[in-house]
Amino acid sequence: MTNDQSVSGRGAFKKILIANRGAIAARIVRACRELGMPSVVVYTSVDAMAPYVANADEAYPLTGLRPNDSYLDQDQLMSIAELSKADAVHPGYGFLSENATFAQRVIDAGMHFIGPAPAWLDRMGDKVNARRLMAQQGMPTFAGSDLITDVDSAREAAQRIGFPLVVKPSGGGGGMGMQVVAHMGDLETALAQAQAVADAAFANGGLYLERWIEKPRHIEYQILADEHGNAMHLFERECSVQRRHQKLIEESPAPGIDTAVLREQAQRGADICAQLGYNNLGTMETLYSDGDSGFLEMNTRIQVEHGVTEEVTGIDLVQQQILLSAGGSLPEQPPSMKGHAIEVRVYAEDAQSLMPSTGLLRTFSVPELFGVRVETGYQQGQEVSPYYDALLAKIIATGNTREQAIGRAVVALQAFTIEGVRTNAALLLRVLKAPDFLQGNIDTGMVERLLRQGARIPAL
Repeated sequence: MTNDQSVSGRGAFKKILIANRGAIAARIVRACRELGMPSVVVYTSVDAMAPYVANADEAYPLTGLRPNDSYLDQDQLMSIAELSKADAVHPGYGFLSENATFAQRVIDAGMHFIGPAPAWLDRMGDKVNARRLMAQQGMPTFAGSDLITDVDSAREAAQRIGFPLVVKPSGGGGGMGMQVVAHMGDLETALAQAQAVADAAFANGGLYLERWIEKPRHIEYQILADEHGNAMHLFERECSVQRRHQKLIEESPAPGIDTAVLREQAQRGADICAQLGYNNLGTMETLYSDGDSGFLEMNTRIQVEHGVTEEVTGIDLVQQQILLSAGGSLPEQPPSMKGHAIEVRVYAEDAQSLMPSTGLLRTFSVPELFGVRVETGYQQGQEVSPYYDALLAKIIATGNTREQAIGRAVVALQAFTIEGVRTNAALLLRVLKAPDFLQGNIDTGMVERLLRQGARIPAL
């Protein structure tokens, strides 16, 4: 991966606090080291053995174990940032990465928030407002509603949109709270269920309705924008292989879709971001079905699956976040993608029930193979806690062709030895070897169909 542009304007940061954990914390530590910028990590007692804690320049313990008492504790994080004399904070993904209040606190304390301006976190964090804004700028959207104020307004919107439809939290993400509704008689119950999840998970009970698309493709576009009104795209990522509306396998380029259509959509997204004055990284997520595309949301942070774009473009996206936040300019636009990259997410979970699995990693042997990159925040002897996301590692396999990348991902999964917790490796292998996947016939319901096809997937 290359980053040929120099930092202009404010210059490099003196020290970066990483307000996160796991694979993304390890990834940011590496980017900081490659840029020659010291890094500071935070950790709870169960993360004390994480390899990035030793690899960072400084490490500070957090009190508490639960997210609200540790990685979501803004007061504690701000105190450590000030104590360590950090002049920038990188939020990673998840936790506080899209929290406008936290970003503003960082700025008010005289530090730099590595990400879009707080106004963009706020503006794009509400999906109803984001959909409206993008539609006004010419981005296609599927039929949907404004914020639902009561059951009567929901029924009126549902009659206009038609069934089936989906009830979605306006301030959430990751598919949490989504309720598919096939008939008007089920709408009121679905609203209550979605609101309960939204209140608990996001402290925001706002809901909206959207047309339900059967068997869509989930296509997203990577956007980079500087602080001088310029924006560019780094092509697309295919994210259709999901379970419970959460991504499992991602790849780039997207197979089986007209390249010209994808490039036009990506450029449209970049042009809109430039017109609006968006800054730093962002990902425009869309659904694609029968030639039609509809905007879903804008993620104002680095994505879990950023590595596939890095592998096919040669551009380090984490370094770009830091450089752009330091006043740097955009890198040179690659004319095309090189080869193919595919990422599989290895989770500590039962492959059949998809429930998390916790325990001590008695064995954690990461494969070292040509064309394979593994991102992880774990090592042997470390505990997998019930308090945080169950992601153990990301395997990113590359090749000259899609078939070669898939083959390397299969070999890497089979060579990855993990003992002490169950993993979803067998499910991942089943997907990678499925005829439909090999042929590129994929959609967001593929994993659920495989799970319904009878044979139990063995635990690994």
